[in-house]
Amino acid sequence: MNSTDNSVLKCSCYVTGVKVHSGRELAVKSPYDGRVVGLLELAGQADVQKAIAQALAGGKKLTRYERFTILEKTRQLLMERQESFANMISAESGLAIREARYETGRAHDVLLFAAMESLKDDGQIFSGDISPQGKARKIFTLREPLSLVVCITPFNHPLNQVIHKLAPAIAVGTPVILKPSEKTPLTAILLTELLYEAGLPHYMLSTLLGPTAEVAEPLVNDPRVEAVSFTGSVAVGKKIAATAGYKKLILELGGNDPIIIMEDADLDLAAYLAAEGSYRNSGQRCTAVKRILVHEKIKSAFVEKLVTKTKEYISGDPSDPLTKVGTVIDEASAIYLEKVLNKAVGQGARILWGGHRQGALMAPTVIIDVSRNADLVVHESFGPLAPVLGFADIEDAISLSNSTAYGLSAAVVTKNMEYAIRFIKDLKVGSVNINEVPGYRIESSPFGGIKDSGLGVKEGVIEAMKGFSYIKTFSLPW
Repeated sequence: MNSTDNSVLKCSCYVTGVKVHSGRELAVKSPYDGRVVGLLELAGQADVQKAIAQALAGGKKLTRYERFTILEKTRQLLMERQESFANMISAESGLAIREARYETGRAHDVLLFAAMESLKDDGQIFSGDISPQGKARKIFTLREPLSLVVCITPFNHPLNQVIHKLAPAIAVGTPVILKPSEKTPLTAILLTELLYEAGLPHYMLSTLLGPTAEVAEPLVNDPRVEAVSFTGSVAVGKKIAATAGYKKLILELGGNDPIIIMEDADLDLAAYLAAEGSYRNSGQRCTAVKRILVHEKIKSAFVEKLVTKTKEYISGDPSDPLTKVGTVIDEASAIYLEKVLNKAVGQGARILWGGHRQGALMAPTVIIDVSRNADLVVHESFGPLAPVLGFADIEDAISLSNSTAYGLSAAVVTKNMEYAIRFIKDLKVGSVNINEVPGYRIESSPFGGIKDSGLGVKEGVIEAMKGFSYIKTFSLPW
């Protein structure tokens, strides 16, 4: 599908490979121009019950090689249809087409790494005769798939957030019921169809979307579901934690990630990383730069370079290859960003570049003299805003970085190894990147936060595979 034409995708939710026919449709509209991108036939509570029952009934257990083959075939099909997927991502989310193409590349990596991991033997062996109380036995471990997991994904990465949950589950052989965001469900449906085409047994995946009380809540609360993997807002994540009952929870929530620029930093590198971290994906990433913390000694010189760099980030039509920053997810979100920006200005902040809104388009914005208690920086501002705050020394930088309720990731720009080690030790976050953006990782490395960013349970292909399985231990005479 081309994001520049007027074609409308008509599709349906899936219960283990069978399309839902409810008569209730959701119109998915472009955040940029309001046109209808697709019509999705919604599911209901009966579909939820059917999906759970059929997933638990199961089918042929897949060998490691069969799981590898499905993931590898999906990867190949995705690359063959890369442009179609990118166009759909851009059309339904408003993300710039360059970002959508980048996202398909990341999804390729997830599938590649999950396929590789599916072939690995993950067991351990322990000798039983290593203590006076021991015996001549060997203790072995292996991983078994959970019976059923529910995966709930957000709007900001319509493909990669979904594949980050589905691919590890397939790699360990765990059936999934997927509930994608109602704002960007079409890419998830196309991916579901791609997985079926690649040979995934239908009992392994259902993709459902419908009213919260009919779909999401019953899925989360059902005792037959052994795990819930959720990526999204803090409020919803905490509600899931309070209501899900006795099951495994994997919660990847919000972020308020700083980039900390020390007085010895390479300012060209710092300005580039701050801009990339603030504006990529329209600033809609949990790991996006939400606060730019700069040593007072170099703040003026840095800000000048940041403004110059920001001018390169053209905002506009997401389908235009020259556009670097598309829309945020909807006009209401852009209005919220405008509101917190104006409130910060009322508290004494100054906008040096950007600051204007048109519909769901929010211009990349540099704002300085931001109060440390401004909503703009205390809470997560999910958009292309670059608020700059000064600090006096490393103690002040650490205190300021740790001052919010979040603890996902952080970046530090410095040439000083002592600074780097101190930040790695003392920042209360799940990951620290030196001379890189906060969100840097590969798709198989551990990822996740603490405090209001998550429970410390990591994702990434390898960790997600652990989350979707359990360890079985057995012993034999030896």
